[in-house]
Amino acid sequence: MKKESAFEPDLNDELRPEYNLDYRKAGLNRFAPAASDDGVVVVLDPDVARVFTSPEAVNTILRALIQNMPEKKAA
Repeated sequence: MKKESAFEPDLNDELRPEYNLDYRKAGLNRFAPAASDDGVVVVLDPDVARVFTSPEAVNTILRALIQNMPEKKAA
């Protein structure tokens, strides 16, 4: 017996039938493996991205800023 899909298209939807996608059948994001589990993804503004063109460049500058930040006093 074939399991029926719980996906029911909205009949009031104005999209053409070929655009009604069942995203449960979609594959994995092909870009997902690029991000590591221990890293954080940050989106840079275009003007900043033109200057810092690699993750290494961004990390180098941020580490330099961290070293020059005043230490927080314990409360």
